[in-house]
Amino acid sequence: MTRIAQVGCGHWGRNLTRNFAELGVLAAVVDGHPPTAEAMAVQYRVPATTFDSVLVDASIDGVSLATPAESHARLAERAIAAGKHVYVEKPLALDPEDARRVIAAAENAGVRLMVGHLLQYHPVFNEARRITAAGELGALRYVYSNRLSLGKFRVEENVMWSFAPHDLSMILALVDEAPSTVTAQGASYVTPGIADWCICHMRFPSGIAGHVTSSWLHPFKEQRLVVIGEHGMLVFEDSIPDWDKKLALYRHRIDTSGPVPVPHANAAEYLSVPRGEPLRNECRHFVEAIETGGTPLTDGDEGLRVLEVLSRAEAELAASMGKD
Repeated sequence: MTRIAQVGCGHWGRNLTRNFAELGVLAAVVDGHPPTAEAMAVQYRVPATTFDSVLVDASIDGVSLATPAESHARLAERAIAAGKHVYVEKPLALDPEDARRVIAAAENAGVRLMVGHLLQYHPVFNEARRITAAGELGALRYVYSNRLSLGKFRVEENVMWSFAPHDLSMILALVDEAPSTVTAQGASYVTPGIADWCICHMRFPSGIAGHVTSSWLHPFKEQRLVVIGEHGMLVFEDSIPDWDKKLALYRHRIDTSGPVPVPHANAAEYLSVPRGEPLRNECRHFVEAIETGGTPLTDGDEGLRVLEVLSRAEAELAASMGKD
């Protein structure tokens, strides 16, 4: 039986803890705040321990890291050096060079490395990806994603690093190319120097365009991915509660036979997708990768591709905000 230690049991780590426990693989919990670790230990009947103890425990196969982003690469490297498989919440690192070092270490050690790009495990996104890959929309024109809400405000990272990795991961998966150009701009209105609104534009070698808008200074929650194709358009709206309306297909047609293009709109077709909890799917996928030796869908290389776009966008964002 695979055994996983959860390192970090805070805002998101508690959800990972629950899922690994319900999958029957949770072996231990670690958190820098002892009362949090003890509460999780009591709830799930596993020991609260230290990261060092986890690394020397031969009965623990893997670790799940939900710690502050600046610690991801360092902790992942230590776990890999101890022979542990590693799941790390996004981003894999804050610098592409650090990410490359972690990836190389995992390859040399023969352990699985997986990055927590959650929406890759969402059944609705998987259906959108299947439809797109099957050519049902025709050639892609552009893809955009909005991830907007009121808070949670952060002071250790800007909204792009907090929100955009999920959207960039989805767009890169749909387009299946690295962008040739990346631009970004944003502004800080709440905390000086910390962007709370950002838009990142991408242009791909095939001519497809994409953009991601992120904001935690928005009157309501919006999580929307729009895929525009030659013969149809898809909308994945994760922020609406009705599961059966999360994925809509629009078979709009543009008549270009005359001197002026004429749009012919059609009503939305809501597509049926089997229900499933994305985080449960993600945690199960990590366990299966350990047990089968398979490559995770969101492996280190996928995490690096997202990180490279983020890093390029960060330089543009800093310039737009007047930073060096």
